[in-house]
Amino acid sequence: MHLFADPEFWVFLAVVVFAAIVWKPARRYVIGMLDERAMRIRGELEEARKLREEAERLLAEYEQKQRDAALEAQAIIAHAREEAERIAIQAAHDLQQSLERRQRLAEERIAQAETKAMAEIRAAAVDIAIDAAREVIVSELDEKRGAAMLDTAIASLPQRLR
Repeated sequence: MHLFADPEFWVFLAVVVFAAIVWKPARRYVIGMLDERAMRIRGELEEARKLREEAERLLAEYEQKQRDAALEAQAIIAHAREEAERIAIQAAHDLQQSLERRQRLAEERIAQAETKAMAEIRAAAVDIAIDAAREVIVSELDEKRGAAMLDTAIASLPQRLR
């Protein structure tokens, strides 16, 4: 009987009885809380799974867009190179035509300068010839002969002007 006289036994027994009495309703509450928490965790896990799937889908979509953009950029670069080559060929052609046109103009100017120089040389030759003829005529003609030639030239002038 030594056990029934011990106050610690009675405290222990009271705690066990109290725990048994409290455990039944508390168990429902604790289990309900644990079930609620498990449901909330399941919901969060499901939400996380959905978010992950959405993120993977978006990642795949953006990777496809990136590949499409890279292909488009390559096409744009190829087109730009072709256009640059075409422009370079056109510029070379235009430059060649411009050079040919300038060469033609220079040749025409040279020809005009030659023609002008020839005309000037002829004019100078004519002037020299006239001066020489004048000197010869003056030295060889006397007044009578000169007057006769002048009268003949004046008489034939109306016929030459017709």
